[in-house]
Amino acid sequence: MNLADIRLDYGLKGLSPAQCHADPCVQLQQWLDEAIAAGVHEATAMHLATVDADARPSGRIVLLKGLRDGALHFYTNYSSRKGQQLAANAYASSTFFWPELERQVRIEGQIAKLSAEQSDAYFASRPYGSRIGAWVSEQSQTLDDPNTLKAREAALKAQYPDVVPRPPHWGGYALKAQRLEFWQGRPSRLHDRVLYLPSADGQWQRSRLQP
Repeated sequence: MNLADIRLDYGLKGLSPAQCHADPCVQLQQWLDEAIAAGVHEATAMHLATVDADARPSGRIVLLKGLRDGALHFYTNYSSRKGQQLAANAYASSTFFWPELERQVRIEGQIAKLSAEQSDAYFASRPYGSRIGAWVSEQSQTLDDPNTLKAREAALKAQYPDVVPRPPHWGGYALKAQRLEFWQGRPSRLHDRVLYLPSADGQWQRSRLQP
């Protein structure tokens, strides 16, 4: 199979700045709701790109767990590779791709940790196994023997048979959106792109970008 021959032509819908809500986070919520309603697999999954202290980028998929006050919320291990990179450079970008709807959204902005209260509340809502897992895994560290995790899990389940406190190395981040782009696939690769940028008065300005 020649990878260069693999292509799809898009054409479900169009998109213009006039069709988009004045608030990009409202627009994002609308598209997210439509993706969930359409049965898109892992509709809340987003690619998160971070940069380390040497300006080297890396990316991975995380799950969106909240969209509030113009910020995207997600949770992870603060000591992980992405946590270390965010500590070194507090800027990141995220991308949603919903192929069933021929849509993509890109968000760029600044990162800040969520409050301990917010992280505690979300942690308490997680299944028991996920709460234990947050203690078990020293995320991104080398693992010589998988049985180490099983032994650690058993010990932690014995220590916390019911109530599991949030580990100090685990919690949430908020990606405060400073630039958002909504992409709708169109025929002949003449895709529709709508860009949101903040203006001096604090309002959002919408413009169309060339494909």
